[in-house]
Amino acid sequence: MKGLRWVQLPENERNEFLGTGGTGVLSFTKDVDEPPASLPVSYGYFEDAGHFYFRLSFPPGSDKEELVDNQVSFVVYGETDDGWRSVVVTGSLEELTELPEKSGAVQRMWAVTIPTVEIFDRPRSEIEFHDFRLVPDTITGRKEPT
Repeated sequence: MKGLRWVQLPENERNEFLGTGGTGVLSFTKDVDEPPASLPVSYGYFEDAGHFYFRLSFPPGSDKEELVDNQVSFVVYGETDDGWRSVVVTGSLEELTELPEKSGAVQRMWAVTIPTVEIFDRPRSEIEFHDFRLVPDTITGRKEPT
């Protein structure tokens, strides 16, 4: 396609784009003959370690509990004043719920901002949540050329 161009997003611009948190799409692998399970989620980002944090809900009837041990990809994208940006991360989720409060992973989670989005059909207090960290196996970013 003529005119289709992209450039790598340098680490400093990637960190600025990700901020301390926002929203993106988390996809879990499934069987080879099935599409991935993709969910819009809020995230927190700890720049110094390059880790992503999630507070995932587990409503009744959800298959998320069966998928959290699978490989994931996570995508953040959006338009900035300098054009479009995207970041794609791959890896595995690590559950933090049972870790002691003094662990570094839990301490870093407290330093990020995970936006609260009200998308549930009942009060948040009635929904079970678990905390997870994604330490990237790969992380790439692209930006619109200027």
